[in-house]
Amino acid sequence: MRSDTIKKGIERIPHRALLFATGLTRKDLGKPFIGIASSFTDLIPGHTQMRSLESTIENGVYAAGGKPFVFGIPGICDGIAMGHNGMRYSLASRELIADMVESIAGAHCLDGLVLLTNCDKITPGMIMAAARLNIPSIVVTAGPMITGRYKGKRVSLVRDTFEAVGKARKGEISAQEIQNIEICACPGTGSCQGLYTANTMSCLTETLGMSLPGCATSFPFSAKKERIAFESGERIVELVKKNILPLSILNKKAFENAITVDMALGGSSNTVLHLLAIANEAKVDLPLKTFDEIAKATPNICWIEPAGNYYMEDIEYAGGIPAVLKRLKERIKDNPTVGGRHIYAIADLAEILDDEVIRPLNKPYNKEGGIAVLYGNLASGGAVVKQTAVSDKMKEFCGKAICFDSEEAAMKAILDGKIKKGHVVVIRYEGPAGGPGMREMLSPTSAIVGMGLAEGVALITDGRFSGGTRGPCIGHISPEANAGGTIALIHDGDAIAIDIPKRKLELKVSDKELKVRMAKWNAHKPKVTTGYLARYARMVSSADKGAVLN
Repeated sequence: MRSDTIKKGIERIPHRALLFATGLTRKDLGKPFIGIASSFTDLIPGHTQMRSLESTIENGVYAAGGKPFVFGIPGICDGIAMGHNGMRYSLASRELIADMVESIAGAHCLDGLVLLTNCDKITPGMIMAAARLNIPSIVVTAGPMITGRYKGKRVSLVRDTFEAVGKARKGEISAQEIQNIEICACPGTGSCQGLYTANTMSCLTETLGMSLPGCATSFPFSAKKERIAFESGERIVELVKKNILPLSILNKKAFENAITVDMALGGSSNTVLHLLAIANEAKVDLPLKTFDEIAKATPNICWIEPAGNYYMEDIEYAGGIPAVLKRLKERIKDNPTVGGRHIYAIADLAEILDDEVIRPLNKPYNKEGGIAVLYGNLASGGAVVKQTAVSDKMKEFCGKAICFDSEEAAMKAILDGKIKKGHVVVIRYEGPAGGPGMREMLSPTSAIVGMGLAEGVALITDGRFSGGTRGPCIGHISPEANAGGTIALIHDGDAIAIDIPKRKLELKVSDKELKVRMAKWNAHKPKVTTGYLARYARMVSSADKGAVLN
């Protein structure tokens, strides 16, 4: 066992003394040492239930003959960090989380890991660490929040709070109604109710084979989740004994399966960044174009918010990710999983319980998958859009640019009524390095919807979007403005053409004029000059490479 490095030999007398100080027994020294990397925090609704899950996982480890050790990993709630400087830290925290899991597991010679996670950048950060360390690992995602109820209708975070900001500014809802929605939209623990980043990544973690069947959609307060947590604790000991490693699971087939499921679900565009980053750690070649190739060949068979009117609870009651795998069996590849069963076996055992929530392949909501990758003189390295959340009317659009060098400036203009139909809102210098941190633009996109402009205004950015974004919002533009990308050269009034079906994003300005503008362009001064974000800005790669640290 790896842990023998700190347990055995006369030279490890002091090490054993310190281990005994934690309450270990002599018998424990012969057991696998299992780290439980817990991202419990009272700050994130999706993580407040984790104390119970920690104990359940510990019991599973004990039952299988292992010795568990819980250690803490921090987390950021994208919803709370949204719309201000706090969002600079969100994507950047993914790299910190991977480094921290690596550091603890490496320093203490742990034999295996249970990665207890749920929200946003924490899940990909932990899986990146598992791939990097390549020691037996299993992921437990804590599960989705259920919808709230208000006036007899289901309500949720994005559609009923973020989009309420624009409605409130227009005077369409009263102060009392705002207070009522705030109280009702998020009724308790869990990751936000739609196919936003957290829930999409949970679904893809299960598809990758890194968590047990049913884990992604089972509720955090449920006995089913407790059973999965216990079984994950048991299973990690078996993985250690059999030396089943993450890189035997995280292969090319696993990533292609994950992209296929992502496209079928209509998941968050952030998954592009995260799958690229995990693949980078797993040494799997995964070009950005792969996402678009799979999208064109994969029908969108689920209609989950923000694109549609179903929620994660509906996916759970329809059979969960195993049911989605069953529906997609002819489109995916067989591959091992941490649970012991291969993907095809999981699909065969599944039952599809609702043909509207998980539609047949010949009756999709959209013929193509959720995400499209656009190219053109505005995005020679690519740009990403959640095409299933864009109305047919807005999939082809040409408008006049109105440019902002920060999210805050754009948000003020939107709420002040300066954005009109026919505009393409350009938010730049918000990329991985320029932001720094590639902030999500859910606040301005939701405000556009709330102001009633979704069918006449587009938004492009070198930043990114929450999974909750809907409408013609194109992000991840590469190269970013900070690197001298074409997005930095746009002037107010320039024509910008968007053609999602043809995968085109073009600035209607001649090459000659762009060269003139480039000769006059000067790089912006860094927005952050001290601390972690300054270091991050110097080291981070472009979005089309996953925004990983070089």
